[in-house]
Amino acid sequence: MTSGLPAFPEGFLWGVSTAAYQIEGAVDEDGRGRSVWDTFAHTPGRVRDGHTGDTACDHYHRWPEDLALLGGLGVGAYRFSIAWPRVQPGGSGAPNPRGLDFYDRLVDALLERGVEPVPTLYHWDLPQPLEDRGGWLDRDTAHRFAEYAALAAERLADRVGRWITLNEPLVHMAEGYAFGTHAPGRALLFDALPAGHHQLLGHGLAVAALRARGARQVMLTNNCTPVVPASDSAEDTAAAALYDAFHNRLFNDPVLLGSHPDLTAVGLPAEPPWIRDGDLETISAPLDALGVNYYNPTRVAAAAPGTGLPFDMVPIEGVPTTAFGWPVVPDGLHDLLTGLHLRYGPALPPILVTENGCSVEDTVDGDGRVRDTARIDYLDGHLRALHRAIADGVDVRGYFVWSLLDNFEWSDGYHQRFGLVHVDY
Repeated sequence: MTSGLPAFPEGFLWGVSTAAYQIEGAVDEDGRGRSVWDTFAHTPGRVRDGHTGDTACDHYHRWPEDLALLGGLGVGAYRFSIAWPRVQPGGSGAPNPRGLDFYDRLVDALLERGVEPVPTLYHWDLPQPLEDRGGWLDRDTAHRFAEYAALAAERLADRVGRWITLNEPLVHMAEGYAFGTHAPGRALLFDALPAGHHQLLGHGLAVAALRARGARQVMLTNNCTPVVPASDSAEDTAAAALYDAFHNRLFNDPVLLGSHPDLTAVGLPAEPPWIRDGDLETISAPLDALGVNYYNPTRVAAAAPGTGLPFDMVPIEGVPTTAFGWPVVPDGLHDLLTGLHLRYGPALPPILVTENGCSVEDTVDGDGRVRDTARIDYLDGHLRALHRAIADGVDVRGYFVWSLLDNFEWSDGYHQRFGLVHVDY
């Protein structure tokens, strides 16, 4: 077991995170429309053991119990996501009042408990009608996202001050559109890049819509990883730099610098046709903070011939792993944060770590308790690394654990437990 943590700055925000499709359930109730994850999860072979989010943690009905759990944890903030198909079942047009009512009740109850609500507008649950028209490959989806953001803010911005537009647009583009392992299940490789750009355009348009309706702080959350070459060779070093450009810079540079990284090394055009005049100005509207999700570093080697990608990800050896097989490297969080600070300098706004956590093969003892030492040690190590980053000059204002509850872990179904709270499925 670990000893006490060093002191964090006064006013540091401690929270936990969840996502709508992973916990809410009630997929056919109160006017909610169908999302790409409803379609994907009900397609045979897409999700392990045929699991779906139809019920998940039943948060839609059990939310008072879940908020009581927040009180027991003593957190100051709760990051949840608003389900776009619950608010706009068709992805456009008039809102669904019953959907907005749910989040209205949730926000009020959080504030009554002294917990700050931090909604994420998009955590991958695109309304299926929009996907039927092209999804994020279609530029119009960015405008529909801004319309949806405006509807949410009109109802909630009088009480919600801090908003997150998108969660991990890289992961959604890569897993959903490039490799097909997440919804909507397309496998387009580099042809998925417009989906990334249109998400960022939607973010920029949503920033304007939120601010116009009284949002005081607006953020974007990116999944970031420190990238380490597998060797000192020129080939591995170049491959690592290219992977860094795809994973980190493709979604940070446009927002923070108003520019795109050079990807011509893999045959992409210097000026991609899906980027139009004025897009980068919209995307790079100033942020109040950057959300950073960290799980592990990535070790990269030059690709073997015929793999179809310009880099290979290779194991990080000599470290423990989570139940998901992800390497546990707390120092990677320090390296990531200080690396962002060095790369972007004055262009980097304050940071909130909006996700960090681990999947553990929890076992319930005879007395009904989970002896959660592995997760405790994981969080202790990462919080110490975070504290060192702050001491080294990085302006980090908060930390959110993923996740409050064991939940539906996307294509792995209910086989990975990330929750601070154990759920008996």
